[in-house]
Amino acid sequence: MLANIPLLSLLIWVPIVGGSLCLLTGGDEHATRARLIALITSLVCLGLCVPLYLGFDTNSYQMQFAEYVGWIPRYGIYYNLGVDGISMPMIALTTFTTLVVVIAAWYAIKTRVAQYMAAFLIMQGMMVGVFAAIDSILFYIFWEGMLIPMYLCIGMWGGPNRTYASIKFFLYTFLGSALMLIAILYMRFHSSSFAILDFYQLKLTMNEQIFIFIAFLTAFAVKVPMWPVHTWLPDAHTEAPAGGSVVLAALMLKMGVYGFLRFSMPIVPDACQHLDWLMIVLSLIAIVYIGMVAIGQTDMKRLIAYSSIAHMGFATLGCFMVYMIIARTGNTKDAFLSLEGAMMQMISHAFSTGAMFFGVGILYDRLHSRLISDYGGVAHRMPIFAALFMLFAMSNVALPGTSGFVGEFMIILSTFKASFWITFFAATTLVLGASYTLWMYKRVFYGPVANEGVAALKDLCAPELTVLVLLGITVIFFGVYPDSLLNVFHTTIGHLLQLSLQTKLV
Repeated sequence: MLANIPLLSLLIWVPIVGGSLCLLTGGDEHATRARLIALITSLVCLGLCVPLYLGFDTNSYQMQFAEYVGWIPRYGIYYNLGVDGISMPMIALTTFTTLVVVIAAWYAIKTRVAQYMAAFLIMQGMMVGVFAAIDSILFYIFWEGMLIPMYLCIGMWGGPNRTYASIKFFLYTFLGSALMLIAILYMRFHSSSFAILDFYQLKLTMNEQIFIFIAFLTAFAVKVPMWPVHTWLPDAHTEAPAGGSVVLAALMLKMGVYGFLRFSMPIVPDACQHLDWLMIVLSLIAIVYIGMVAIGQTDMKRLIAYSSIAHMGFATLGCFMVYMIIARTGNTKDAFLSLEGAMMQMISHAFSTGAMFFGVGILYDRLHSRLISDYGGVAHRMPIFAALFMLFAMSNVALPGTSGFVGEFMIILSTFKASFWITFFAATTLVLGASYTLWMYKRVFYGPVANEGVAALKDLCAPELTVLVLLGITVIFFGVYPDSLLNVFHTTIGHLLQLSLQTKLV
């Protein structure tokens, strides 16, 4: 019965319609209507994920809940949707994150409320489209379309330098995707189809594969972001409102790694194997160098933004270490573990880092400062908030029992047999992460009081407490019971690994 319900289309278009309804509510005198529409829409979307999860066959790697409608058939472009074990958890994460953003903004956003809610609902629909599209042109449209509401979010509700940050964000991410479109058109010329699954059957020369790999790299590396195209992220995070920072950290950064898994590795595996050293080096630079940069930050948002780059370096490392693992050990189980670790890292990072951005947003709403030096003694005035923030900080430093530990441990464990030195440098993130995270926590929550406004702080209100408790539950649940996620993408990861190790040379 579920097969006859267009769940994926509903998950794409319900939030877009809901966002449009928010815009029709009028000005801020009707802000409550916009908030209620956004809350109901996000709850409906999260509810739609329940039959998606219950009806998903974890023993199959095929695309499920498929929808296939002629859109521009003359040019081979179809409205083609489907999910597998990689995309389904990302869709659920998207709907959950949007609900959290809507609740968190209940009192925090006081001006242009309808537009704010609409931006995030429309953005949700676009992001679900990215994860559900299996036609490459449809994927590209959603990929570019989601930039617009985020650009408006930073530009309208951001900090003092929001104009600069929003333009930089848009230009980096938009221009980075130009070569991806060229690569898609090139593959369409050779396969006579825009379907992503048809691209998996393409036979190409090494030069062609390298060109396509580099074209995809320009788009996905900017989105992750990888060094040296990471500079847009700290500015965007710093100026974005709390909800924008959460969506950036929890969802948009993951799309770069998702692109590598969906496009680069199964379509051009020989080029990936040939250039795996490049991806490993860039990942290690992100882990070590960017981690050191984070230590020197004085702005809480910039510190967490740089830590996001370092943690996402772990995800890209887990993806491309599979080739070195196979070459040096021939052990497909370790390669399998590395890819699953990358997926776990993507999802767990969303909860811990997203929660920390929310926490900084809560402090900023009260004292209008993100500088670490402007705080101190917050735990004495906000003990519940301090306890919850400590949980997310511990997940950020990969404490066992939290979700942040699982993915990093799986990647370190899988790479150890292939290369001691790569494992050694990758493991430095445990030390560096603990250094900057605990240093920030100590200064903000237990350091000497540097601002008289701290004495007037009040603990969490109901929406803030609801958001942080929801995120705290997920951090502990996936840290204690990671199998609930691993079982979903286990079969799909196995098929992806098989595709990534098959030569596609002519």
